[in-house]
Amino acid sequence: MNSQAYALIVDDHPMLGRGIAEFIKAQGLLSAVRNVCESEAALDVIGQHGSPSIAVIDFWLAAGASVELLQHLRVHSPSTAILVISGDASAEVQEKARIWGTRGFVDKQASPEIFKQAIMAILGGLTWFHTTSPDAASKRPAAHDLPVTPGELGLSQRQGQILALVLQGLSNKRIALTLSVAESTVKEHITSILHKLSVSNRVEAITKLRGIRLVVQ
Repeated sequence: MNSQAYALIVDDHPMLGRGIAEFIKAQGLLSAVRNVCESEAALDVIGQHGSPSIAVIDFWLAAGASVELLQHLRVHSPSTAILVISGDASAEVQEKARIWGTRGFVDKQASPEIFKQAIMAILGGLTWFHTTSPDAASKRPAAHDLPVTPGELGLSQRQGQILALVLQGLSNKRIALTLSVAESTVKEHITSILHKLSVSNRVEAITKLRGIRLVVQ
């Protein structure tokens, strides 16, 4: 078993997961990062490589809430620092993250600087949770200053709808279910959206669009 220190990223948005992995390596936080899309794959990685130094886990995975994976880590990998991320930054979600034994929570719409600070704090044995009001997530769009339509970003109306759901942290599967379209169609649109926004992944898209309110029909 390889005991090298590493970070484990578990997110069912493949592009977002890869973006987080590259960010962690680029910032020099950990040189080894393993990225998977589901709990079962995460357990396989742990079985092969031992407990990660830190696990960054999406609260909502394709199969549902990540509670079983979090509980497994708490029991079998007590040395692992766990950071939960989600597009849902409600007080309820953060409280569940606390109850499940994680050391912190970061909103997927947080800036890269905040994300880096959270990881450094958690690796240093501290905790990191938001101090926003319970209804901050529901009020977030109203706090944006600049309304922008999909057309102003060079996107079609459908692409605007998909981008709005991406910004909420939804997976391709959930977006497809929400809009009643095929998941393959969602993937094609997202590839086109990233190209039109001149970004390479979801993290960059979310960061680039901070401070605006996307107006879709």
